[in-house]
Amino acid sequence: MSETQTSTVAPAARSAARKAPVRRKNRQVRGRTGAFWLFVGPFLVGLAIFIYVPIVWSLVLSFFRAQNTVVPDVFVGIKNYVDMLTDSAFLSSLGTFTLFAIFIVPTTYLLALGLAVLINRARFARTFFRSVIFIPAACSYVVGSLVWKLSIFNGVRFGLANTLIATFGADPIPWLSATGGFPWYWPVIVTARLWLQVGFYMILLLAGLQQIPSNLYEAAYVDGAKPGWQTFVNVTLPGLRTATVAVLILNLINAYQAFDEFYNLLGNVPYARPPLVYLYYTALGASQDYGHGSAGALILAVLIAVVTIFQARVLGFGRASD
Repeated sequence: MSETQTSTVAPAARSAARKAPVRRKNRQVRGRTGAFWLFVGPFLVGLAIFIYVPIVWSLVLSFFRAQNTVVPDVFVGIKNYVDMLTDSAFLSSLGTFTLFAIFIVPTTYLLALGLAVLINRARFARTFFRSVIFIPAACSYVVGSLVWKLSIFNGVRFGLANTLIATFGADPIPWLSATGGFPWYWPVIVTARLWLQVGFYMILLLAGLQQIPSNLYEAAYVDGAKPGWQTFVNVTLPGLRTATVAVLILNLINAYQAFDEFYNLLGNVPYARPPLVYLYYTALGASQDYGHGSAGALILAVLIAVVTIFQARVLGFGRASD
């Protein structure tokens, strides 16, 4: 290469090096990182203060005697856990609401699935029906419970349910009482829970239905599957596997975390008391026993985690679809 060509290439290479966007790229990365922490930082700080720190502190309190104070007093080891695991009232609340979860989870799923299928097949006013069914899910559990208690199942003569029963000549029913032999409070609690949550899970299943390709139904029809039950079992249900697993897991966790409707409908009664209500009165009641309350809360958290993981493994959560 001649000296003239060398002198021509060298300035061009230096010019290209000066134009390399390395610094600009670094500035963009630094700018994006700063924007990320600007928006996410306050959320992380709130999450640490109001979620992670109380969890850690609850774990600490569960190994101490902490009564009428949130400051650890005397280290007792696992005594609080042993006391809670041998407490008949706490074990009764766990057993009762395990049965409640066994009933409410499949009932909610079947109702939500039926409504989702009907709305997905609706030929008109689909948006209207979807909105009407979903509206209760936006209502507070406290408000819904009070409506159920004061307007429908208030257990006195002029409640809506007893008014309708009186038209057939029947006596009023003490809905929120354990008297009378039959546990009438369970229909109140179950119907309130179904009214408040079915719409939310219906939306999840409806989204899953809309993700199923239409050519699968066409292929099933070509293969001889009849429209209706055969198509539903062989095409719709397999296509809803991911949505079904998500709905069942969320519903199970929500069942064990039941508090608002039980607290507002029944209060601290021994015959229908969820674990959270019992722990609430243990930690914040007259005794204010934060040590035993923290131990019970962690036992409940471990139970929910174990049951959820078992359910996820049985249903194949996270497993690739065929």
